[in-house]
Amino acid sequence: MACKQARVSGTLWQLDRVGFGYGNQPVISDFAYQFDRGCCYGVLGPNGSGKTTLLDLLCGLLVPESGGIVFDGRPLVHWRPRALARQVALVPQDFAVDFDFSVRMVVEMGRYPHLGRFEDLDTHDHALVRKVMAELAIDGLADRPVNRLSGGEKQRVVVARALAQEPAVLLLDEATSNLDIFHTLSIIGAVRDRVREKGLTVIAALHDLNQAAFFCDRLLFVKQGRLIRQGPIDEVLLPDVIDEVYGVQAEVVYNDFSDCRQVSFRAPGYGR
Repeated sequence: MACKQARVSGTLWQLDRVGFGYGNQPVISDFAYQFDRGCCYGVLGPNGSGKTTLLDLLCGLLVPESGGIVFDGRPLVHWRPRALARQVALVPQDFAVDFDFSVRMVVEMGRYPHLGRFEDLDTHDHALVRKVMAELAIDGLADRPVNRLSGGEKQRVVVARALAQEPAVLLLDEATSNLDIFHTLSIIGAVRDRVREKGLTVIAALHDLNQAAFFCDRLLFVKQGRLIRQGPIDEVLLPDVIDEVYGVQAEVVYNDFSDCRQVSFRAPGYGR
C-alpha cells in the first residue's frame, strides 16, 4: 500500500534477513523488510525489543552480523560516511557534547555534511538554520549553551539539527519522549510537512501507540528482535496484535476529533 502523502516512490531500504547481537545475546534476528520512499514508519515494541539497534543498523552505526542492508540501490557498507550523512539524519535518544556549544552552533552542525573542506556556511545555510530554529521555537535560545538546557529543550535542538541537514531520511529514536504535548505536536507537524512537501522518509522508534497512530502511515511491531506484524495502521493497530506484542488488553476505536485511531488500555487486575 503506497503512502498517501508521498510525492516520491520506490524502495529506499531493503533488509534481507538481518541479524545482530551483543556477545552471545541476539538483539535483531532474521529481520526482513522493505522501506519505501516518502512514508512515515513507526517502529513499536516493548523495552529491549531492538528498536534502537534497528535504527543504528539503518544509519550504518552498526554492521549486521548476518544478512544485508541495501540503501538506495547500493549495499549500505559501500556508502562513505559523509555521503550517507547527506542522505540520512538520526535523532538519538541521548545527546551530549563535551563543550559549551551554543544552540545555534549545534543546529548549524546539520549543514556540515553539505560543505566542502574549509568551506563556511553561506547565506542559504544561515537562512535555513534560522527557519528551522523558529519552526521549533528555539530561536530564543540561539545563544544559550546547549549543555545548560532542559532535557526537552535539548531534544528540540537535536531535532532542529537533523531538519537543518535536509536529509532524504529522518530516523527518530524516541525523539519526543521528554516533550510536552505542544512541542510534541510542533515536531510532528514539522516532520509531516516535509513528508508531504518534499517526500521525506521517516522511521520513528516510538513507545506511544496513540502518537504512532497520529503520526505514521505504516507500523512495524517488533518483539525480541523479530518483526511480528507490519502494515498500514488500520490493518495492524488491533487489540490482538497489542496483546501479542505487549501482553496487555486494549481497545482500539476511531477518534473523530483527532481523525485517527485511538488506543485505550486496561491494566491487569483493574476494570470490569
